[in-house]
Amino acid sequence: MKCRKCQNKASVHMRQHKLALCKEHYLEWIPEQTEKFIKKYQMFTREEKILVAVSGGKDSLSLWEILVRLGYKADGLYLGLGIDTSTSLSAGSGIAYSQESQRLSEKFANEHNLKLHVVDIEKEYGQSIPMLAQSSHRGYGKPCAVCGLAKRHEMNRVARDLGYDVLATGHNLDDEAAVLFGNTLSWASEYLLRQGPVLPETNGLARKVKPLCRFYEREMTAYAMLSGIEYIYEECPFAEGSQSIFYKETLNQLETARPGAKLIFYLRFLEARKSGELFIEKNVKLGLLHACPKCGQPTSTPDFCSFCRMVEKANVKTE
Repeated sequence: MKCRKCQNKASVHMRQHKLALCKEHYLEWIPEQTEKFIKKYQMFTREEKILVAVSGGKDSLSLWEILVRLGYKADGLYLGLGIDTSTSLSAGSGIAYSQESQRLSEKFANEHNLKLHVVDIEKEYGQSIPMLAQSSHRGYGKPCAVCGLAKRHEMNRVARDLGYDVLATGHNLDDEAAVLFGNTLSWASEYLLRQGPVLPETNGLARKVKPLCRFYEREMTAYAMLSGIEYIYEECPFAEGSQSIFYKETLNQLETARPGAKLIFYLRFLEARKSGELFIEKNVKLGLLHACPKCGQPTSTPDFCSFCRMVEKANVKTE
């Protein structure tokens, strides 16, 4: 297989695009496409301050590298979740997962002379993610729901407090298609209405963007490897058996039979949203938001936000 641009031996073959590229041109193609997506969905400008949520994984570190390469003003945010062998809910779930992901995030920032904000959840609130999960009904034996709630709260808090205009995450097409698949199966109307490359800012909530939303996971893996980005290969030890993994595996089977199926599924959904063809919009009323009395972040609950109530409940149980 030859590179379409230079006719040298191709390093990456993308069946869904009917495109093959050598290393040099592939490392040019990904940032070029990212720039197109940023402009197409009007994510942000070069004048705005961007906070990239980094986890030490291939997607978030690649996103940070790409944005800086393109000339955007982007800093990083790492959240220490405390997901390690000693605090896991099940034995043998990983070796110092959080420490290793933090090490790689800090290593990347130092090598590229970039600013990385680090927030340790346990130091900040007295409870790690596994500890919060054990104290909350949200855990149900796994801390995934607790983790998602905590990450959303902290990412928005840091973006707001430090004056960033945009919060960028490294969600790729496989992530987005799996979420869309799950929400469609359960017809989660409110979540379907909020899914997209851009979630506009509202009072107290930062604008959230996903510049990698149209790249397949394997495309981002290839980019990270060819760029020499060192990242954590292991999945979160709690991810095994999760619904999102099941949805991804199901969609992968479809993709194998029909290359491009995931991209078509996601893009057709975005087109339907934009054109107003999603009839669910007429029947869904989004809740009114007010400021949480404790942390000041917007919430639809009548008193404290879900995160503050969860932390308060967990701390009461450990007293």
